[in-house]
Amino acid sequence: MLEKRSFYINGSWVDPKEQKDIEVINPATEKVCAVISSGSKADVNDAVLAAKEAFKSWGYSTKEDRIALLETFYTLYKKRWNDITDAIIQEMGAPKDFASKLQTGTGASHTKSFIRYLKEFEFEKPLGDHAKNQRLLYEPKGVCALITPWNWPMNQICLKVIPALASGCTMILKPSELAPLSAMVLAELIAEAKFPKGVFNLVNGDGETTGDALTSHPDVNMISFTGSTRAGALISQNAAKDFKRVSLELGGKGANIIFKDADKDAVERGALRCFRNSGQSCNAPTRMLVEKSIYDEAIERLKKYANEFKVDDPNKEGEHIGPVISDTQFNKIQSLIKKGIDEGAKLVAGGPGKPDGLSNGYYVKPTVFADVNNNMEIARTEIFGPVLSVIPFESEEEAIEIANDTDYGLTNYIQSQDPEKVKRLARKLRSGMVDVNGAGIAVDAPFGGFKHSGIGREAGKEGLLEFLEVKSVGGWN
Repeated sequence: MLEKRSFYINGSWVDPKEQKDIEVINPATEKVCAVISSGSKADVNDAVLAAKEAFKSWGYSTKEDRIALLETFYTLYKKRWNDITDAIIQEMGAPKDFASKLQTGTGASHTKSFIRYLKEFEFEKPLGDHAKNQRLLYEPKGVCALITPWNWPMNQICLKVIPALASGCTMILKPSELAPLSAMVLAELIAEAKFPKGVFNLVNGDGETTGDALTSHPDVNMISFTGSTRAGALISQNAAKDFKRVSLELGGKGANIIFKDADKDAVERGALRCFRNSGQSCNAPTRMLVEKSIYDEAIERLKKYANEFKVDDPNKEGEHIGPVISDTQFNKIQSLIKKGIDEGAKLVAGGPGKPDGLSNGYYVKPTVFADVNNNMEIARTEIFGPVLSVIPFESEEEAIEIANDTDYGLTNYIQSQDPEKVKRLARKLRSGMVDVNGAGIAVDAPFGGFKHSGIGREAGKEGLLEFLEVKSVGGWN
């Protein structure tokens, strides 16, 4: 068992002010794999004050200095690839190949992308030829509270930490207490890269105590949070008290609209995107809308695909999914599966209980419900497990209406070989992202949503801009 009780504050690993342990559970074994500390208000205060002091110089550092440090960090990240991957396997149960290629891989991809955008970014530029003495200055927002989730730990950390560093902000990272181990490897990389002390700080803990102390601290200028919509609302209330800038990446209930002219792999690809990462992705296409003329065929294909879909030990190589993150999450998913049955949806594959041969660990059967209507709870609630709801539709207009009939608006999906139809739908779907025919969303494309899916965007140029204030200067000669 790992003992990881220290916090990284002001360039050093320090002991907590108060001893309050949190056990990190390996979801594949249900056993304790590490112990961390829960940060108190005093620990958070120390970290914020360190970041505030560091901002006095880091906020005015040169772009060239920041690029050099981030490039060193990127080189070190690649050297510690296996350590990051192993931490993610332990803390959140991502299978080995998936953890390396996608979980660890996306952190590297975002780091590389942000370095490229930083090199291109103009922090000072003219307003335009029409106003030659007007200047725009892009300046760091200041001390940032970065709060990240457990489902894509390194991906989400790098989407916040790297642009914050690139912009000249200082920060306090609070990773999820369920999956903090990969974040602590990142803190080691920050130290090894020799970022100035106080620029990056890490305090572990829960949302109720540590997160609240961080988001309500008067010296925090910005909050960037990824997690549940409920927590996002509470954080917004804390931020409103003194007008902190807020960036929120929250939940989703994406619709995957499959027309009769979809390609031959569309149904199975949609199910894979729903089940991948054990269904624990906010942008997963968890509602599959299928045109009625191919509906029965699609259900049969889904039944076969889900029943053959592999669930196994995350330490094994190969294409399979692992457990969900926790006992609490497992029980929530089981409750919603039972709710779907009670509501009258037709259980096509999977269902309650664990897969055969996997009695230890929080494993969930890949589950498919047919004949779902959009008023059912399984169609409206973000289940965050490998559970797919299939809804029939007759017309393009009906598909749009069903897809948009949700509190969320993160990612929708379209499967059709008709380019004009695709463009019509892409314009009418109320979501921050639309994925067409499995093309995917580019690593530097703006990531974020409408409605209850959040505020702001991550990745690429827009992700960098989230950490910058713009200042207008008149009379610049």
